[in-house]
Amino acid sequence: MKFLVSLLSNPAILLAIVSLIGLISQRKSPTEVFTGTAKTAIGFLIFGIGAATMTGTLQNFNKLFTEGFHINGVIASPEAATALAQNKFGFAVSMTLIIGFIMNLVFARITPFKNVFFTGGHSLFFACVLALVMKAHGFNNTWTIIVGGTILGFCSSALPQLCQPFMRKITGGDFQAIGHFNMLGYALSGLLGNAFKKHADDTTENIKFPKALSFFKDFLMGFAFVMLILFYLAAVAAGKSAVMKISGGVDWLVFPLIQALTCTAGISVLMTGVRMFLAEITAAFNAFAEKFIPGSRPALDVPTIFPFAPTAVLVGFLSSYAAGLIGVLIMIAFHFDMVIIPAAHICFFSGGTAAIFGNSTGGWRGAVFGSFVVGLLLVFLPVLLYPAISSMGVSTAMFPNVDYNVVGSLLNSILGLFH
Repeated sequence: MKFLVSLLSNPAILLAIVSLIGLISQRKSPTEVFTGTAKTAIGFLIFGIGAATMTGTLQNFNKLFTEGFHINGVIASPEAATALAQNKFGFAVSMTLIIGFIMNLVFARITPFKNVFFTGGHSLFFACVLALVMKAHGFNNTWTIIVGGTILGFCSSALPQLCQPFMRKITGGDFQAIGHFNMLGYALSGLLGNAFKKHADDTTENIKFPKALSFFKDFLMGFAFVMLILFYLAAVAAGKSAVMKISGGVDWLVFPLIQALTCTAGISVLMTGVRMFLAEITAAFNAFAEKFIPGSRPALDVPTIFPFAPTAVLVGFLSSYAAGLIGVLIMIAFHFDMVIIPAAHICFFSGGTAAIFGNSTGGWRGAVFGSFVVGLLLVFLPVLLYPAISSMGVSTAMFPNVDYNVVGSLLNSILGLFH
């Protein structure tokens, strides 16, 4: 059991296995098989190192920001919520993940939804949500695993299809799908971008910066500049003592500098890994698909499309995070029972991707508008599902992603009628 869960929640190994099978089926030489398989795994691990580095620094930013601006509530962090869920319902969650992956392959084989989902971490998060909702209605492990696994498998295959028209615009081909459970949000962002379709050519990548801000033409330099401002803003607001609590002895004015530059280094590493493994897996997966699931495509994590519109990622992060903070103010003003606090790392990956989709149909205006709406969904949708999730003991963190909350809320409502 532990072996299977570790395997299915580790996309680097899954992708390496697919690459291995694909290369062998093409009758490549042993040297080519080893090189292609190793490059796929190593490239994805490099990508993972970059993503983990960014997530760690942005989580530090969350701590400083909420402390500095005295924001109290539930952090929208799937990592923390998953840890709580696995501690309480580990068997149900693990088996839902395993059955979900098997059913994804089945649905990809027998339906028109030819997407094989490889973002194992997101599948694990979704398995947690489904298991918690089933348990909240008193179902035993057997029914929880069967129903949850089937829903997970279907969503893994079907939801990427909603994004595929926009993916073809973004990537210029049909060789990959998006594999990240905010797909309802990304498709919505692409649709909202159509409101500005007459400005579609005025993209984020064509923004003309004044001479003093010309460094924004280099994505990494622009990203570093924005992160420096945000980290120092949060650090000054939090104060010296709060910063020193999490800095590990680093001076409180040096810590924001190191964190901002480390975050920038993380995205540089991430994009290097993307370029390395994407070239290998694309060719190998085609051979795998022809043999086992004809016409299928890999559904991969969102940073695989960052190189197509890197400036949009930064625009989307800022726009979605601003929307999340506005959402917090609205919840406080209207005395919501629970305030959901946006997590910076979620806004970066999800908001940034939403901006790429909006940008593909409506230029920079679509990027801003689409990611802003998704930012609002990331904080307001979890409010609907929070009562069911918290009743199972997961109350200090919440799953923010759009797909988890839409599908989870629908399942919760249906089960409420019949059980």
